[in-house]
Amino acid sequence: MLKIAVCVSGGGTNLQAIIDGIKAGTITNTEIVLVFSNNKNAYALERAAAAGIPTAVRSPKDYASRGEFNREFYNVLTEAKPDLIVLAGCLVVIPEEVVKAFPNRIINIHPSLIPSFCGTGFYGLHVHEKVLERGARVSGATVHFVDEGTDTGPIILQKPVMVRQDDSPQSLQKRIMEQAEWVIMPKAIDLIANNKITVTDGKVIIEDYDPDDLF
Repeated sequence: MLKIAVCVSGGGTNLQAIIDGIKAGTITNTEIVLVFSNNKNAYALERAAAAGIPTAVRSPKDYASRGEFNREFYNVLTEAKPDLIVLAGCLVVIPEEVVKAFPNRIINIHPSLIPSFCGTGFYGLHVHEKVLERGARVSGATVHFVDEGTDTGPIILQKPVMVRQDDSPQSLQKRIMEQAEWVIMPKAIDLIANNKITVTDGKVIIEDYDPDDLF
């Protein structure tokens, strides 16, 4: 059984997709042991409570320094003893000590097709604003492992979404969540839970990989 800790900062729509996937059986051999948030008002915490999942809230604002917060963040995660940490709309920079403690055991969902529209400053609606400013015809979402860089870890899954000429950042964000994020994050977790993924030379290898059968 894969034990996961999910880190969130806001509404928790990706968290809900994971909860629903486990309930529906599309995510197998998986249990959420903790939902962590840096925001005490995050609606994701209500989603977790409704599902009977333990939660923890720690805000950097409540600590004298970022170093103190990072140590507490590390302690909370390691005490939960997860096999995998899932960043599902988490706006906290993951401390280096956490990345080192969980090599290729932290995954993140990013709302674009990496390596496009990613890196420092590309999060939330900012990503979709830049996509529309550039006039891109295709966007989408990426699930990747987390390393010491920003959106630089090995890519696990990607799913494209066509950009419409009348899109706003909000409408594009909504469609990418519905058509891509809520699809590939649960699938990635299920693949990991069933030992279908390995990382070789910085690239993800999926056992019996057939992109037409993934989604």
